[in-house]
Amino acid sequence: MKLKAYFGSVLIGLALGATAQAQDYIPVLQYHHVSETSPKSTSVTPEQFTEHMDYLKSANFQVIDLRMALDDLKAGKPLPEKAVAITFDDAYRNIYQFGFPILKERDFPFTVFINTEPVQRKSRSFLTWEQMKEMQGFGGVFANHTISHPYMLRKNEAESDVEWLARMRNEVDTVEILLEDNLGSSPKMLAYPYGESNSQIHEMLKEQGIIAFGQQSGVVSAESDYLNLPRFPASGAYAKLATLKTKLNSKPMPLVSQESSSFYAGDLPVSLTLKFKEGKYRLKDFVCYVSGQGKASLDWVSDTEVIATASKAFRVGRGRINCTMPDNTGRQYHWYSHVWIRPGVDQGYILEKSEN
Repeated sequence: MKLKAYFGSVLIGLALGATAQAQDYIPVLQYHHVSETSPKSTSVTPEQFTEHMDYLKSANFQVIDLRMALDDLKAGKPLPEKAVAITFDDAYRNIYQFGFPILKERDFPFTVFINTEPVQRKSRSFLTWEQMKEMQGFGGVFANHTISHPYMLRKNEAESDVEWLARMRNEVDTVEILLEDNLGSSPKMLAYPYGESNSQIHEMLKEQGIIAFGQQSGVVSAESDYLNLPRFPASGAYAKLATLKTKLNSKPMPLVSQESSSFYAGDLPVSLTLKFKEGKYRLKDFVCYVSGQGKASLDWVSDTEVIATASKAFRVGRGRINCTMPDNTGRQYHWYSHVWIRPGVDQGYILEKSEN
């Protein structure tokens, strides 16, 4: 039923080609808890979630299966106009209790990235395999969020680089096996816990044909990095419908390239170099914001290249620069985000250029 609905939407979008362009990108929403009693920073209440889903319905967004959408984008196939995908992280049981009925009523497909350790030990706070099987019958897809939800770039005490990478491989491979054994298949998608990854992990996933998501915000297109895709958080401070509307109507930033000296931040302010495609854009309205700092300074190297720099160094933890620019109509925004990690003392982060 879901396949028919999805391809039906695509055919409708193609039939409307004379009046509307097919969409070649997709915003992906990220949720965690659907509950009134879970941590507010990672939660939406059932009322808020209903409001979000009702808006998608009333505004004629086409909620489609995530993996199918990604495959189509990579193949250059059009998506339905106003396509969007819905995801959850961490396999909390309240997704089944309070989120699933809302999704089922609206016939919306969705993806849940599960960490399997609490599922396997039958934690009452997490989904069961039986609940997941039931959700599969109504558009639910279950993907990889590792076994234990580790900081993937941190080594254990006295652990070598080789041992660290082997542990990360096991965190991923074990979940793939459990998905196959308990649900019959894996969509070969992973969400990095805390959004952490590096080139070694990317290479490991590439070998297995796994698509992966970070925790930077933005819109997915054919030109995105499919080993570190963006999503828009829609919980906690990001649950307000007014701001969510802007994100749902966002487009990819028209970039030729983006460069940062490191994915780790240190004692100096971070910077980001963006080079735009040739074309007519509202570059005068381009702006970047640094988490906790306000606007980034912009140094235009040329008419199509800019360096965005934070005003001061990040604190320990994660920090980001979000950049937006209205499109030529002024009705939608191009969006780009980049995340850095500033390691704390003795947190054991893997060296960036380790060859071991």
